[in-house]
Amino acid sequence: MIKQPGEIAALAESGRLLASVFHRLDRMRLEGRSTLELNDTVERMIVDELDARPASKGQYGFPYVLNASIDHVVCHGVPSAEDVLRSGQIVNLDITLEKNGYIADSSTTYMLGEVTYAARRLVRATYEAMWKGIAVVRPGAHLGDIGHAISRHAREHGYSVVKEYCGHGIGREMHEDPQILHYGRRGAGLMLREGMVFTIEPMLNQGRAAIYSEDGAWPVYTRDGSLSAQYEHTVAVTRNGVRVLTLRPDETPLCVLEPS
Repeated sequence: MIKQPGEIAALAESGRLLASVFHRLDRMRLEGRSTLELNDTVERMIVDELDARPASKGQYGFPYVLNASIDHVVCHGVPSAEDVLRSGQIVNLDITLEKNGYIADSSTTYMLGEVTYAARRLVRATYEAMWKGIAVVRPGAHLGDIGHAISRHAREHGYSVVKEYCGHGIGREMHEDPQILHYGRRGAGLMLREGMVFTIEPMLNQGRAAIYSEDGAWPVYTRDGSLSAQYEHTVAVTRNGVRVLTLRPDETPLCVLEPS
């Protein structure tokens, strides 16, 4: 659970490479591309350009390098040649990358062209909620502090938090202990210690929190058909606070971070 300085340096390198993938996607016109085309583009970036491995490919039998979750898809959206992105949609792209045996995990919800004010408000609140959770990370804080900060921000903006999926420890394995719930009570749960590395990845729904999937398979949808958004960063607990390992070069943090 506790990573040594050399391990955190390796995780930071994986995070830096993954951030560079998102940096490229941020500047790419996504409308008119299928989610399968994006999957193949990201695979070429990771494998051919960065000499790394897409850690999601083959994990739990998943044959793709990213999840592409459109509009009312909460998570685990499966890339498809039939899903051509169009203006007015929101889509979450969730990508993992392994370099030298260490894995980083991050996701972003993109707004395509002319989206509604309601969709923009949801996406912005979800991004802020992730940062509210990051802001409380420091030695001596508790996991419940993270969940409380996220769920409070969601409630204040009229959104619900998906409870079935959570953040997770990460390192040589994609999913390690501890689980990072996006709801909770202040002071509850495991105490954070320097060297812990995990993801914070809240999923907020416009409507109710209830979700469903067909026969327990991918993808996962909002039960009421409302929009869902998600953001994710991989973070490390430092001596005095928190470091975001997947921060993009031009991304402005919404809280104070430990210098890298």
